Amino acid sequence: MNRFAELLDRLSYEPARNNKLRLIADYLRKTEDPERGWALAALTGALTFKHAKGGMIRALIAERTDPALFALSYDYVGDLSETVALMWPADPNHRANKTPSLTDVVETLSTLGKAQLPAQIARWLDALDETGRWALLKLVTGGLRIGVSARLAKTAAASLSGKEPDELEIIWPGLAPPYLDLFAWLEGRGDKPNNLDAAPFRPAMLAHALEETDLAALNPEDFTAEWKWDGIRIQAVSGRDENGEPVMRLYSRTGEDISKSFPDLLASLRLPAAIDGELLILREGRVQSFNVLQQRLNRKAVTPKLLNEFPAHLRAYDLLAEGGEDLRELSFAERRARLDKFITQLDDPRIDLSPQVTFETWDQLIAARANPAEGGAGLDAEAVEGVMLKRRDSVYVPGRPKGPWWKWKRDPMIIDAVLMYAQRGHGKRSSYYSDYTFGVWNGDNELVPVGKAYFGFTDEELKEIDCFVRRNTVNKFGPVREVTHDAATGLVMEVAFEGLQRSTRHKSGVAMRFPRISRLRWDKPPRDADRLETLEKMLVKIEVGRAA
Repeated sequence: MNRFAELLDRLSYEPARNNKLRLIADYLRKTEDPERGWALAALTGALTFKHAKGGMIRALIAERTDPALFALSYDYVGDLSETVALMWPADPNHRANKTPSLTDVVETLSTLGKAQLPAQIARWLDALDETGRWALLKLVTGGLRIGVSARLAKTAAASLSGKEPDELEIIWPGLAPPYLDLFAWLEGRGDKPNNLDAAPFRPAMLAHALEETDLAALNPEDFTAEWKWDGIRIQAVSGRDENGEPVMRLYSRTGEDISKSFPDLLASLRLPAAIDGELLILREGRVQSFNVLQQRLNRKAVTPKLLNEFPAHLRAYDLLAEGGEDLRELSFAERRARLDKFITQLDDPRIDLSPQVTFETWDQLIAARANPAEGGAGLDAEAVEGVMLKRRDSVYVPGRPKGPWWKWKRDPMIIDAVLMYAQRGHGKRSSYYSDYTFGVWNGDNELVPVGKAYFGFTDEELKEIDCFVRRNTVNKFGPVREVTHDAATGLVMEVAFEGLQRSTRHKSGVAMRFPRISRLRWDKPPRDADRLETLEKMLVKIEVGRAA
């Protein structure tokens, strides 16, 4: 556990990507099985411990130190694991004979009951030093926050044998911690692991954001375009197990099995294949807004009424496999032709083909993107987020390679809002107030909150707004600070967002989709910020478009 703790500690302070890769690769190379396999699982987010929650950790520290002192320390440090690790009153004269290994921790947490967990974690905390305690708490609560993505950790593992990260990424869904067969293959001691799952997830290929100025460097003849629908990206996979029985699954973009939430769509996967597409709600022949789709997401119980009122639909983008044939090495043009034939053969009303946008020049595509209804999206235009550009010759590879695929969203809606509340961030920005609630005017004197967003600009801008919050706090609600926000004093923020819907949960009656702060308006007095009627007009326009 100490070596793993040292790795996490060094990674948390290392800003350079290549140095992070070197640190992870050195650890994996010098550490024995299964310890390194559990470490790789932790770095890639493959470990979860359902009973280890932050509330339990708070209860443990509350029994051993002054609650007021802990509250002040936690407020200052901003990170639960770090605060507890530093304040834990372990007696060095009564430390355990043996510190736990990472394997000990993982195997114990996998079998231990909820009632026995607090005492066991307390024993581990007694046996470890400050860094070890910090790493243990990060591990068990599932929030490493050390600047290492799953892709980076897999890249480091692939470097042990000089293999391409994509080669490892492709077989990853069929692997399980502690990855003994994976390391045997990487070190030349075994064969390449095979995915024996009848309906496996295939790592998704993603696109880079495009700006209109980027088009000058691209040749329109090299690309096809299709609508980017306002749903959630999924993968629909069907196959047969060793007994010949059909297996059908739906996966999220990250590989989470969401099949139980959409049994109505599973029944449509009659032919063995893997389809990359968008999950939508199609009602009376019309694609519904994302707000409607949310009625189906994360539901514990799928009732007949829910299935009837919110029928799931798959709009297909790509065909990754058909029968027993892997199509990912084919060009997109070839896969699209196969997809067209497959959807025709499937002939199911719940699965259709995403229409492509016809264009010969970038000007024609710009016009279609600006007006999807006339550009080919028809009655479903309000459910279009933008367009996707895909090179005709692009193969399907995991991750986000730059060049083959581009996403070009429609221009966002923009308003000026007034900062009302601020809350401390987490991780490296836990010392700053970086989560903000903002509002617009309802009448002349009342501000009503309309959204909350994280501020992601430069460190200098973050320091400026943090200073504003600290100087202008007028009220405190736990970690939240209310700031001055009258017509004469306050801070105006330009807020961009993707959509609006009515909401009974918000005092304003409206809720934004994907709000983000695009810039700070130090130059603008709060009295000149937008009014609630401005959002109402935007919403009415959206609703009229949906009803048209």
